[in-house]
Amino acid sequence: MARIGLMGCGSVADFGHLPAIQRIHELEIASLFDPIPGRAKSYAEKFGGQPFTNEEDFFKSGLDAVVVASPLFTHHDNVMLCAEHEVHVLCEKPIATNEDEAADMIAVMEDSGKGFFVGFVYRFSPSALQIKRWIEEGALGKVRHIKMVYTWNLHGQWIQDDAGKWIESPMWRGRMLEGGPLVDCGVHQIDLIRWMTGLEIKSWDGFGAWVSNYESPDHVIANLQLENGVTASIEVSFTYGHTARSPRSVFTYEVIGTGGVARYDRDGYILECRNGEGVISIPGHGEKNFDGMYAQFSRFLHTGEIGDLASPQDAIVATEIAVDCTDRAIAKRGQTR
Repeated sequence: MARIGLMGCGSVADFGHLPAIQRIHELEIASLFDPIPGRAKSYAEKFGGQPFTNEEDFFKSGLDAVVVASPLFTHHDNVMLCAEHEVHVLCEKPIATNEDEAADMIAVMEDSGKGFFVGFVYRFSPSALQIKRWIEEGALGKVRHIKMVYTWNLHGQWIQDDAGKWIESPMWRGRMLEGGPLVDCGVHQIDLIRWMTGLEIKSWDGFGAWVSNYESPDHVIANLQLENGVTASIEVSFTYGHTARSPRSVFTYEVIGTGGVARYDRDGYILECRNGEGVISIPGHGEKNFDGMYAQFSRFLHTGEIGDLASPQDAIVATEIAVDCTDRAIAKRGQTR
C-alpha cells in the first residue's frame, strides 16, 4: 500500500484526484495539506487522511508520493519540498509559471531519484487510448490531419452572488488572466496530438477572437505542423454561448488518414472508425479518466512501470506551444486594430 499525500484542497482535488485515489486499492490517502485553515480538515473528513496546515508536519507523516494540486504559483515551491523529502510527485498542469521554474523542478527531482509526472488525465480516457491504438495498428492508414475542438462557456463569465447581484466569475477571470482557453484547456489537446501520433510538433501559429475584454483571446484556433507532413488544428473557447440561456459545449476529436477516419464526440459518447473494411463503433467515454491515471501511477510506485504517464518535458512542450500560439494571436490583434 503506497501512502499518498495531497497538497492543495481545491475543486480539482475534490472532483478528480481524491475520489480516484480512494478507488485504487493499492493507494492510501495518508495526508492532506492546505494553508487555509479548515480546508484540509473538511477534505479529510470526506476522503480520509490526516489534515495539515504546516508543510513540514505534512511531510513528516510518512509519504511515498505527493500529488501537487495547489494553485499554479505554488507548484515550484511545493515540488522543491517534495524533492527535499524524496517522494515521488504527480503535479497538476501547467507545472510552473515560467521555463526557469520548470527547469529547477525537473533538476531537483532528477537529483532526488524520484519519479516526476504531470496530470495529463485526458491520455487515460478509453476513447483516447482506442484512437491511439487505431493509429498504431494502421486502421486509418497514414495520419494526415487531426482536428480537436473544445468550445464551451466555462460555466459562464457572469454569476449571481448571494445577494442576487451579477458579478464576474472568479474562476472565469482567473483562467483568463492565466492565459485563456488554449493555455488552460488546449494544452491537453496539444499533448494528445503528440502522444497519439508519436510525432513532434515542428511549427505552429495562433488566431484569436475576443468577446470579452482581456488581453488573451477567449476563443482560439491553433494550427500545428508536425513531422512527416502531418497537420493539426485545435479550437478552444470560453465564450461559446456564454450569454445563451441554454448553452452547450462541443468536444470532438477527428483523425483523418489515408485509409480511414476516426471520430470521437463527447455529446452522446460517439467513438467510431470508418475505413475500407466498414464501420467500427465502440461506446465512447468521458474525456478524462482520473482512475486510469492513478491506476498507472500505482503501477509505477509498485513496479517502476511508467506507461502513459506524462513527463514534465511533455508538459513544457505543450505549455510553450499554447502560450506562444496565444501570444501570436494577441500580436495579430494589435496589428489589425
